[in-house]
Amino acid sequence: MTRPTFDTCVQINLQRGFGGGEVYTAAFTRALHGAGVSTRLFVDPQAQGWKHLALPGVRTEPLARVEQIVERLRGEPPGWVVFHTFTPVKTVEALRARGHLVTAFMHMPLYGRDPAQLRVFDQVLAVSRYVIASVRAAGLEHVYPEPLYGVADLAPRGAGGGPLRQHSRYDWDQRKFRDHLLGLLEPLVEPFRRRPVYERRPGLSLGVVSRLTPIKQFPELFALLAPVLARVPQVNLEIFGSGGYASVRDLERALAPIGNRVRFWGHQADVAAAYRAIDFLLAGLPEKEALGLNVLEAQACGTPVLAPDAPPFDETVAHGITGLRYRDPRADSGADFERTLRAILSGGFRFDAQGARAHLAQFSDEAFARRAAGLLAYLRALRP
Repeated sequence: MTRPTFDTCVQINLQRGFGGGEVYTAAFTRALHGAGVSTRLFVDPQAQGWKHLALPGVRTEPLARVEQIVERLRGEPPGWVVFHTFTPVKTVEALRARGHLVTAFMHMPLYGRDPAQLRVFDQVLAVSRYVIASVRAAGLEHVYPEPLYGVADLAPRGAGGGPLRQHSRYDWDQRKFRDHLLGLLEPLVEPFRRRPVYERRPGLSLGVVSRLTPIKQFPELFALLAPVLARVPQVNLEIFGSGGYASVRDLERALAPIGNRVRFWGHQADVAAAYRAIDFLLAGLPEKEALGLNVLEAQACGTPVLAPDAPPFDETVAHGITGLRYRDPRADSGADFERTLRAILSGGFRFDAQGARAHLAQFSDEAFARRAAGLLAYLRALRP
């Protein structure tokens, strides 16, 4: 059988929304381009985020269902296929039977999830050491041994510019009837809503800059941190991001103790402006997080991070240099978070730009290019 070629990489990412996994996919295509490998990127026909990105060496093609990739590649010589999305076992087996080398990116840790569908891939690729450990803990050894860390990509995401302005806090999931119905109604009331421009308030501004998805566990986090914030009146909370109805509802309930000291600003195309508008980024709870690109992006902007002291944040936040890690609030009801917060208010921390250089160099475009080149050499030596 003919060995796979690596002149072109076929990537499949069928997420309709645009979050960390999609930012990562775009960065991976750029790293491959630098290594002389072009990309055919198959995306959901309704996904809008890709058209706003600069993707050199990439040909973007629509794909309605992941199973259709077998037919789309029929008759083509064996190559390298990368999945960033859920993939049925039969689809992977069909591609491998034709000689393709088929790999899967893990954008989430495997803990608590069924590893069965990963067994059929030639190689599993992971975005952090934490994810590598989760794959090996499931008994899978065909995982690339080096973490393929992403990069801090601060380019605008989507149309829009100018100052930060309040937008809808909802990102309607059209697959859910309630979200679909509310998504139809929201534009009808939009002309009657006031959408203020962001202005920093006196005091310490903590911020969330993220899609409000279940993976981040923000309602669970703030159910523990909101009582602490209620006791510290100098602190405000700014939330830049949007989510489905249930995610936003649960987050609003968790934040009720701090009243009007929390403001929702919705999705912002200019994420760099959002990071620079706050004093500290708040990361979500750790165990479902694979890497946390927003953590990398904030630090690249010189904005320090507050994160639970657990993987993967022990890889991405340099404690005492680019941010502070505090004990998981589920272990102490937020006591260490409160101690950390009061230390900050008393001047006990300052972002160390000099010390941050070596830490952040791990997540640069140059470092990602080197990792991509190493991955290519490793895969070329494999026999599918």
